[in-house]
Amino acid sequence: MPDRKVIVQEFVSVDGFAAGPNGDVAFIPASMRGDRSFGREQTAFMDECDTMLLGRVTYEMFSGYWPNVTQGDEQPFADKFNGLAKIVFSRSLNRAPWGSWPDARVAGRPPEEEVANLRRGSGRHIFVSGSISLVEALVSANLVDEFRLVMCPVVLGSGRRLFGDELQTRMKTLDVHRLDGGAVSLRYDFQSH
Repeated sequence: MPDRKVIVQEFVSVDGFAAGPNGDVAFIPASMRGDRSFGREQTAFMDECDTMLLGRVTYEMFSGYWPNVTQGDEQPFADKFNGLAKIVFSRSLNRAPWGSWPDARVAGRPPEEEVANLRRGSGRHIFVSGSISLVEALVSANLVDEFRLVMCPVVLGSGRRLFGDELQTRMKTLDVHRLDGGAVSLRYDFQSH
């Protein structure tokens, strides 16, 4: 396993959806609002990473929110999150501004090539958040080392699943703990092949 891991973090409902109908992810902030234990965990996790990978849709959500967090409980996390090098995978973007922080780089090659190259380099871990299509491509290329799943205490009934029906694998549990707001943080070692 490489020293520089690719770590995917996803929020999922109890019934396994990473997004509700029409891509709705409102269950995430509703489940995590005011959860100080999760905030501490995430702030510490950002110290382990130096690069964040995003798909276009997640980039647009995050870049519209996180660069504007300049005070309050989320500010320590936001500063670390905003300070990561960011790579956006998109066929439609030419630029990827990030508020007053340095722009994200728009990747010019397929995710499999970009991430394989990043893993060969030096640095801290590579973090992927949301970006389900990107995650699917990385799982298919066997480039994901760890999944950090936050299981939110909601049932969505339908939407977009994190793992497609064709993926069958066994993961090794690394950590499980309950967060203050009722969600459960799950860490898994992941090898799809």
